[in-house]
Amino acid sequence: MLVKICLRLAISTAFLSAVADRFGLWPSEVSVWGNWNNFINYTQIINPWFPESVINSVGVIATAAELLFAMCLIIGFKTEWVAKLSGLLLLVFGLSMTFSTGIKGALDFSVFTASAAAFALSLIKEKHWKLDNLLEK
Repeated sequence: MLVKICLRLAISTAFLSAVADRFGLWPSEVSVWGNWNNFINYTQIINPWFPESVINSVGVIATAAELLFAMCLIIGFKTEWVAKLSGLLLLVFGLSMTFSTGIKGALDFSVFTASAAAFALSLIKEKHWKLDNLLEK
């Protein structure tokens, strides 16, 4: 039970921290992007195959997915399914980083580790501390 709760909280808080950074909610000395424009510029760097005209939409979609997945993981809503989607999103991030700027950034930010953790979470079938328990009754 503790492993599943820890994985849910670790993945969800990592998503929320990244989103907070995009909106300047972290102090500048610990921030990666610090604002939306810097995040969008980085999104373009790691996704050079997308036309510049759609990069803002890619950033919005990624941010919305991270927020939605974080909230679902925190409350335990469709945890196994959301964990798989989270693992896939993180894997796409890691591969995008690897193919555009090299593998070091993806390794330094533990993107593949987080992806593996999300996929592992999707396999844990325990039903403790989840909104799904209330919905199934």
